[in-house]
Formats: sequence, C-alpha cells, structure tokens
Amino acid sequence: MFARPADSVLTETGVRPASAPSPLADEVAAMFDQHRTGLLRYLLSFGLGIPDAEEVVQEVFLALFRHLDQGKPRTNIQAWIFRVAHNLGLKRGYAIRREALSAEPEHRADPAQNPEQQAASRQRQLHLLAVVGALPEQDRRCLYLRAEGLRYREITDVLGMSLGAVAQSLERSLGKLSRADRA
Repeated sequence: MFARPADSVLTETGVRPASAPSPLADEVAAMFDQHRTGLLRYLLSFGLGIPDAEEVVQEVFLALFRHLDQGKPRTNIQAWIFRVAHNLGLKRGYAIRREALSAEPEHRADPAQNPEQQAASRQRQLHLLAVVGALPEQDRRCLYLRAEGLRYREITDVLGMSLGAVAQSLERSLGKLSRADRA
C-alpha cells in the first residue's frame, strides 16, 4: 500500500490532515498497488538495493500525485511511471551495480522430475540468468521492460531510444537467449 498516514491527504505542498479521503490519493494508491512490484523489479536491475528501490518507488508515486494534482496529462500513465522511475533510479547514482539477477529466484523443484532432471533444469536456469547478466545494460533494460508488459513504443519513452533501436535490442537479446537455451 502507498505509504501515507491513514488520516492524511497528499497535496502539492506535502501531506496534510484530511477530513475525508481524497479521490486522487485513492487513485494514486490503487496505481501504486498495481505497479509497485514491476517498478521494484525494474529498479533492482539498476543495482539498487531493496530499501533504495522502495524509496524511489515512493518518490515516483509522489511525483505522479503532483503531476495529476496539477491537471497534467493522463496519457499513458504506465510509461510515465516507468520513465520517472528510470530517471530517479539513475539519479540514485550507484557506482556499484549488482550482477544482474544476483538474488537468484527461489528454485522450486518440480516433484514430477527426478533428481537428474531437477539438476539439469537448475543448470539451464543458471545458464540463462548468466546470459541475461552478460547482456549490455541497455539491452537488459529493454528486456526487463518488455517482460513487465511494456510495448515497444512505451519502452522508447522510458529509455529515450528510437523504436528501431528498441526492436534491435530486443531481437539481439532474445536471439542470444534462444541460442543459449539450445546449447
């Protein structure tokens, strides 16, 4: 849930006590619930730690509230949110960036597989994670944003790339993953 005191409303100048919930604050809180996980995954790909990524997400939704409160355009909010997260994530200025996906996803063994199949599956997963980790940063970001469901044009808005560059990046990345998976 969007972190705001229970009896308060966000305003352009900050948080103030409220006699009734603000529809705009409720709308932004709903968007926070909808996009938080995807934003966190994206920010973690920058090498930010979880507390820093959480803070950036909070800043993104505060900026969104201000943006909407000022009556600015509501077109393509998802791309706007990811673009602001991208800029704030870069501004966080971490010189040390974790290896891509350094916090390995929890591996749940398929009970239908025998131990050899489980080991082979785990090895395949680690190999593909290594391939993703070896991708150039821009290609990795395109891939993460696409995995979050953003369309090519939305990725261009977030990363400031041309549509052709996004398409080439994704084609290159998916080709490498496909070749690695066949090997």
